[in-house]
Amino acid sequence: MTCIIIDDEPLAVKLLESFVARTPQLQLVSSFTDSVEAIAALRQQPVDLVFLDIQMPDLDGMELAHMLPAETMIIFTTAFKEYAFDSYEVSAVDFLLKPIRYNKFLAAVEKCEKRRVEKGKWRVESLFIRVDGELRQLQTDDILYVQGMKDYVMFYLLSQPRPLITHLTMKAVEDMLPAERFMRVHRSYIVALDKIRSIDRNDCIYIGQEIIHVTEAYREAFQKYITEKSI
Repeated sequence: MTCIIIDDEPLAVKLLESFVARTPQLQLVSSFTDSVEAIAALRQQPVDLVFLDIQMPDLDGMELAHMLPAETMIIFTTAFKEYAFDSYEVSAVDFLLKPIRYNKFLAAVEKCEKRRVEKGKWRVESLFIRVDGELRQLQTDDILYVQGMKDYVMFYLLSQPRPLITHLTMKAVEDMLPAERFMRVHRSYIVALDKIRSIDRNDCIYIGQEIIHVTEAYREAFQKYITEKSI
């Protein structure tokens, strides 16, 4: 998702920039400490998501929010919790209270991803993940399955024998991948549905070189999919 940061405090901008840099699903277009300059730039180049401070000189964040296109998602960032109720007026995705912690920031970004998927406005053909300090672009058609290990996930691909490992949650990956093509079948596995070779009577999926057992929590949804696709 393309994003910009608008905050009149330079230190707050730097912190958010560092958070965006750590989050592979975000692409920072620009940062602004002047809200008037920011709205002028947004009229020239709209973005998917705005991290927006509320209390700013000239044009405050709430006023600016009313000037954005309806499809632009907003995450408010402020030191004043009394503004939380006002954020619902402009359908903000989330409200982050300063000082902002990265786990709260990431949870807000994941909400944005989910909203885009639910609205059907994001057809994911590729995604970027951070591997060994650099961003790698993956084509979703190349993904066999994804395996989670605590705070990391491994992407197993058709095009290479070794998985790519990145710092992400399984929930974030599940929200990023198109639901019509990928399904979570286990706490630690998401599979590409069109890459499944076979399924045995014990609900074990044979995919790539792996055998993945569909666990009870995900069995009903998986069986429904299989029933719809069976002849």
